Amino acid sequence: MKVAAKSPPNSAADLELHPGQSLALLQELHILTREGRLNQDSRRKLKQINHLLQFIEPLLQQALQQRGDVTLVDHGAGKSYLGFMLYDRFLQGRSAGRVIGIEARAELVQRAQALAQRLGFVRMEFLAATVQQAHEHPALALRPDLVTALHACDTATDDAIAFALARQAQHLVLVPCCQAEVAAALRRHKSLQAAQPPGEQAPEQAGSRWAHTPLSALWQRPLHTREFGSHITNVLRCLQLEAHGYAVTVTELVGWEHSMKNELILARKVGTPQPRARQRLLELLHTLGLPELKQRFAPPDPAA
Repeated sequence: MKVAAKSPPNSAADLELHPGQSLALLQELHILTREGRLNQDSRRKLKQINHLLQFIEPLLQQALQQRGDVTLVDHGAGKSYLGFMLYDRFLQGRSAGRVIGIEARAELVQRAQALAQRLGFVRMEFLAATVQQAHEHPALALRPDLVTALHACDTATDDAIAFALARQAQHLVLVPCCQAEVAAALRRHKSLQAAQPPGEQAPEQAGSRWAHTPLSALWQRPLHTREFGSHITNVLRCLQLEAHGYAVTVTELVGWEHSMKNELILARKVGTPQPRARQRLLELLHTLGLPELKQRFAPPDPAA
């Protein structure tokens, strides 16, 4: 019986790797198999991270040129694919720069620490903490050059933004995921309105104002509620960043065939807080009947 010969492993060109990118590291991260092959899920993951690094590396280079050092804080790091691939491509051959990964799951932090030690990535650090706990962590009393959050679910992205604002980070790179808070608020208000007897109006503080505008058709149905809530969440985040003095760009991370969670938010500190952006944010919350989200998204009134 003739045994079929194994196909050769993919070449670096086939894998669309950056020049010099370590195949051994990709195997350690289980993106590549031991035979040097990719499955479809790993290919999507590799494409996303490599594309994201094209946005991040120039920001790190700028910080190195300006002050001779650079610090990146990666929130919700998970298995730290982003941190390891960034260190391998950009920091390994340099004597400055560090990556700090924040992850709530202690077992993932332990694995990442062991891998960094095994690879000799001496300026990679990992902390077992939620994004919220990172606000008070003594090891993070610093001003990072860049804060990232790649697929940090629901309000974890907002916690990463709050961390960056509190530390006055120069740049943010965010790929939001599973934005559920605004959609849940819209559903609650819709239920409250439906429960009112005919001819009566739910109290204004319950967010009923949306029922009296044609805009309510945008989230009348469950699928639209989820999608509209996700979109509005990111709009509010952009206005929040602008209100704090950041210039914001929104683009696609990769093609939609690779990921449905595809929105990339890039923010750069450019100046003082912008009152107009804060006012637009407040007006949007009022129009949509979402006053309870003011504390999360709106900066304090500078005149108060």
